[in-house]
Amino acid sequence: MSVESKLRAVTTYRLIEMKQSGERISMLTAYDYSTARIVDAAGVDVILVGDSAANVMAGYETTLPITLDEMIYHARSVRRAVRRALVVVDLPFGTYQGNSKHALASAVRIMKETEADAVKIEGGKEIIESVERILCAGIPVMGHLGLTPQSIHKFGTYAVRAKEEAEAEKLLGDARLLEQAGCFAVVLEKIPAVLARRVAQQVSIPVIGIGAGGGVDGQVLVVHDMLGITNEFSPRFLRRYADLHGVMTDAFERYSADVKSGSFPNESESY
Repeated sequence: MSVESKLRAVTTYRLIEMKQSGERISMLTAYDYSTARIVDAAGVDVILVGDSAANVMAGYETTLPITLDEMIYHARSVRRAVRRALVVVDLPFGTYQGNSKHALASAVRIMKETEADAVKIEGGKEIIESVERILCAGIPVMGHLGLTPQSIHKFGTYAVRAKEEAEAEKLLGDARLLEQAGCFAVVLEKIPAVLARRVAQQVSIPVIGIGAGGGVDGQVLVVHDMLGITNEFSPRFLRRYADLHGVMTDAFERYSADVKSGSFPNESESY
């Protein structure tokens, strides 16, 4: 990445430019000030305040329990740290399904109370009324298709989605629908790489993949997963860039041993 690209603020328009020029888009999650500050300084293009906070921050098995207030808390913390990246916030489960007015109210709260740049919403045709109402208020929307974790009880599994022709055609239709509605980008999660490439080629908006192969416009990972903090989670699509679980465990064990032996603090560490 050039120095100019690393310093230039990322906007929804900038992401479109990146797709058009063939520049890949990097995206990671963050849920707190300290992590977001590092991610932003590293030159990552998009920071997602994901509802995956329910899993990695709060210990829930699914993303469903996290509330709008909790998402706003995490997003506020992230937004304070970011100078360059585009900050996108997940609308949590129950804040947009079935009631477009409720969806708009939820999105407005996120934008006003966190100063984020955009919201992300899961689903296609089923939630398009909510997408359109949010967009009509001038709030940028990122879509999310394929494996949609908020619908896990409907699917009953985290297996690859859209392997059959009928579901694949519906996903392609939903991607076009989101594009036509005015979404600035769409995430495709855990779908066949051939299908993801097809979507990326047929829509003009950026397509960000997670478990969707390399034929899309960018990639997203959960920061706790790629850093090896949540080492019990090892899907095929995950590349670990560090083993912080091991590093942190070793540091904590050595600290505890030093405290118990009396070697911490020593004379130079005391006043």
